[in-house]
Amino acid sequence: MVSRLELYKNCVKKLTERKIDNAEFDAMCIFQQAFGEKSPLSKPDEEADSSHIYKVYNDVEYRCKGEPLQYVLGEWDFWKYTFRVGEGVLIPRPDTETLIENVLDICKKNTLSSPKILDLCSGSGCIAITLDKEIPQSKVYAVEKFGTAFEYLEENIKLNNSDVKAVMADVLLPETAGKFKDFDIIASNPPYLTQKDMTELQPEVRKEPESALYGGTDGLDYYRKMTPVWKNSLKAGGFLCYEFGMGQENAVGRILRENGFENLSFAHDGGGIIRTVTAEKSEENHG
Repeated sequence: MVSRLELYKNCVKKLTERKIDNAEFDAMCIFQQAFGEKSPLSKPDEEADSSHIYKVYNDVEYRCKGEPLQYVLGEWDFWKYTFRVGEGVLIPRPDTETLIENVLDICKKNTLSSPKILDLCSGSGCIAITLDKEIPQSKVYAVEKFGTAFEYLEENIKLNNSDVKAVMADVLLPETAGKFKDFDIIASNPPYLTQKDMTELQPEVRKEPESALYGGTDGLDYYRKMTPVWKNSLKAGGFLCYEFGMGQENAVGRILRENGFENLSFAHDGGGIIRTVTAEKSEENHG
């Protein structure tokens, strides 16, 4: 007989021996999913049955091999929604919730009750789906190029009973942008890691798709290519919202101003890092 507490301690020990950071947190996440309970250790002395033991040890073994916790679980929470994730799609991160706050703030300040919103480089769909759920009268479109990520996008739309329109296309092509017109808001968390960043990634992050991480030598390739292409898809007075990496705010701001955007507003993420920018398309900027 193995009690829940004993099983948990064994898992923490295994994860700690493999030098997994936050071993107790990871073990608890695995336990919560395996037992289907938020507080699986509220009954510490209860015997764990064989099916629970098998799943817990199996998941811990994958985690010990360096698989990201989110991929082991097959899902992760973002904002207040759950998203399926796995190999081939970027894992939603709390930093990106700043982008959600930005868009909600735009809608509130500009009394946009039924905005037309576009999410570029959508990946799992966490941005598009969250905005669709949080702004019920909105029309939200999500564009994603890569097949595996697109499958997760479609699955997450169904999982969250969302009305997001998913489009499989390359955001860097002018012909893609040409199919989208008169949007109130475009939001994007494009790849922005630099060549140097890519050499310093944690082992778990290396498991995520490079296509969703690498933004060119200086990390700014997508901003330089997307901004002039997609500004024509915005209404005059529309808004472009970008997430970017630490220290990239001045360069991204410069790209936006060079393309006729004004009233730039930068926001910090939960860690105090300048993480997003909101920019308004000038009334005179018609492309």
